[in-house]
Amino acid sequence: MTKIFNDPSEFAEEALAGFCDVHSDLVRQVPGGAVRRDRPAQPKVAVLAGGGSGHYPAFAGLIGTGFADGAVVGNIFTSPSAQQAYSVAKAAESGAGVVFTYGNYAGDVMNFGMASERLAAEGIAVENVLVTDDIASAPPSEADKRRGIAGDFTVFKIMGAAAENGASLAEVVRLGRKTNDRTRTIGSAFAGCTFPGADAPLFTLPDGQMGLGLGIHGEPGLFDTDLPSAKELGQELVFRLLTETPQEAGQRIAVILNGLGSTKHEELFVLWQTVAPLLRAAGYTLVLPEVGELVTSLDMAGVSLTVTWLDDELEQLWAAPADTPAYRRGNTPTTSGIQGIEEGTDVGIAVASFVSADSSRTYASACLAAVEAARESLHEAEERLGRLDAIAGDGDHGRGMVRGIDAAAAAASSAFAEGAGAGDVLIAAGDAWADKAGGTSGVLWGAGLRAWGEAIGNTAAPDPQKLAAGVTAFSDRIVQLGKAETGDKTMVDALLPFATTFGRLVAGGTRPDQAWKDAAQEATHAAEATADLLPLKGRARPLAEKSLGTPDPGATSLAMIFTVIGDHLTGTSALGANAATTKPVGAQS
Repeated sequence: MTKIFNDPSEFAEEALAGFCDVHSDLVRQVPGGAVRRDRPAQPKVAVLAGGGSGHYPAFAGLIGTGFADGAVVGNIFTSPSAQQAYSVAKAAESGAGVVFTYGNYAGDVMNFGMASERLAAEGIAVENVLVTDDIASAPPSEADKRRGIAGDFTVFKIMGAAAENGASLAEVVRLGRKTNDRTRTIGSAFAGCTFPGADAPLFTLPDGQMGLGLGIHGEPGLFDTDLPSAKELGQELVFRLLTETPQEAGQRIAVILNGLGSTKHEELFVLWQTVAPLLRAAGYTLVLPEVGELVTSLDMAGVSLTVTWLDDELEQLWAAPADTPAYRRGNTPTTSGIQGIEEGTDVGIAVASFVSADSSRTYASACLAAVEAARESLHEAEERLGRLDAIAGDGDHGRGMVRGIDAAAAAASSAFAEGAGAGDVLIAAGDAWADKAGGTSGVLWGAGLRAWGEAIGNTAAPDPQKLAAGVTAFSDRIVQLGKAETGDKTMVDALLPFATTFGRLVAGGTRPDQAWKDAAQEATHAAEATADLLPLKGRARPLAEKSLGTPDPGATSLAMIFTVIGDHLTGTSALGANAATTKPVGAQS
């Protein structure tokens, strides 16, 4: 297990800072991640790899000539925020455009997508290349739903080499997507990984068992099987990959035998003695194969096998030189770059100036108290939420929610101290939540709170109808962004019942405090009922069967939060006119 740490919540930031100090000749730390030490002397496409921490050498270890121009680094197993992606892109962009490339996970797709929208609005050419190599996570007919795992390495390498050669943004993107289409990975796990500060791994396996089809975020395999010999394991991995040989594939392949964190090189070499002869016997030529730790999962015991079917243009880029802190191939040409901007340089975060009415300031105090109540509740539930998430996910939900609410509470308090009204307090909380929590829940809670704040504004304390409109705006934004529906086993399963019930009761004349309590009860029941559902979205989807009988952690945390914040948001001393005697919509005065 991970034993060297200070504050577990600061592990990822401290690890990145240490990495950047050790390799200061090649990289420099910037808000949200790291970029090459020097900017290119001439404009070139910036290839930016990204994802959560815990996968070293992916992603920061691959920054350098012939590989990535930068890496966007989130918390452990958590998507970086849109702000982080934007900040790294601004630091790395040199005039030829930016391409984000990352594994196909909901949080990454949302956060990198939002950053891309912001960059495009500023006139910066930007694209995204998703990696979908994990054949265990979806059938071939749904290849676009597959996860990205160790195939990241091949895709990033070929894109980086193309950009280094001066290829255009469109060409780099074409080559990245072509590589992804020709890449397949299958993995197996022998033991789970353990978060810093945690007293148990995210999953365990019975003695003598192996999980086949693992992810790289501490998820267990899709099914357990008896632990095979090295020869039997090699046969299983090769058979499964070759079953999915792409159409019109050639006979030259790039092969990666990847250790997940605590599987030793000697073990990998033993396994290679089965893998390589089987591939050669199938008629393949192995081009510059790699055996070692390239895309890891903290201290997970496990292995993955990746095959990329090459053609002439892909092989040339796969074989091209590269020089990064964690990976070197050949001799890269010496280039004269331009010294990078100093660390801490502003990357577009504006200083807020607040204007608000006195009654909105009063309600802002109630919003602050609500955020603090949510914070206390989430800290108490952190371990339980993590255990729920570890059943079929990566176990980071509790920690992510705590990071988000801590940042939200600090930002809301700061905004209030600077004169913010209720709307701006919620907006500040949402933006901080999204930035510091990252991941799917981070971006959804952040965007939802921002929409809620925009709906109630700062000109007056909201009346019950305006409060209901804020709840509806929160709900609508999350549904729009996450694209989940009732029954998908997500936070939406608790959110929609709450929003619908609260809006209906307020419109019918129910006192807002009672309406909130009734709606929170509906949300709690709905969250509990998700135990009977199979997940159709997010990281739990590939392990759907394992989640049966366990409620969705996102729905659970949402219902919990809405239960504890109601007294603060619906108190008659805080709400605007008619808080105590709400009239039905359409009733005569």
